Parts: sequence; C-alpha cells; structure tokens
Amino acid sequence: MDNSREPVSFIATDEPDAARAFYTDVMGLKLREATPYALVFLDGHHVLRVQIISEMQPVGYTVHGWQAVNIVDEIKILVSRGVQFQRFEQLPQDDLGIWTTPDGSKIAWFTDPSGNTLSLTEYA
Repeated sequence: MDNSREPVSFIATDEPDAARAFYTDVMGLKLREATPYALVFLDGHHVLRVQIISEMQPVGYTVHGWQAVNIVDEIKILVSRGVQFQRFEQLPQDDLGIWTTPDGSKIAWFTDPSGNTLSLTEYA
C-alpha cells in the first residue's frame, strides 16, 4: 500500500458552537470548513473532523491526542485558556496532572466541551 496518505481523525459533538470555540480558540486549530454535518479543522498537516450529532455519549477512553515537545509548557498554556486536566485515582500524577509511564513518557488528559477525552504525550 502507498503510505503517502494523510490520516483523518474523527471526534463527535452535540455542541458544535462550543466545539468550534474550543478547537480554534483553546487548541489553536484552523477551521477549514463548517457544515451542518461537521467542523473540519487543520492541525498541521493532519485533518480533525468533528462530526455533529444529535446526542453525545462520551466514551471512557482517549479518543485523540497530541505529541508534545514540552508537556509542562503545553499544559500551562492550556490551563491559561481554561482547560482542566483530569485526575485518575489509579495513576500517580504530579501537580499538573502528568503521569510518567514506566518508560519515562509523560501523559496528561483533559476533555473537550462534549466530554471527549483528549491527551498530551511527551515521549521519552
């Protein structure tokens, strides 16, 4: 297979106005297209398609994430924009909500306005 294809990620929302504001103003993505069916954002060369649905049922796992060069700096920027990072009782997380994996990678989780779990990861 030809590996020149670019991936497209899909996330759902039942709050398109809140999703539009979150992904543009908070996450800094460029809105490429808005239709009654989806909001399409550019994230570098990657496309994130936020599908507009009538009823949202968030799932209990991470649906989308970003690699961070410096996770602490990224978290500080997002916190300044109103993002709250999640805490999980079963994971030892630091004051910023970062869990360090056994291999030394660092991960932190947060949600979008529809309850989709998103993450930042700084790989070791």
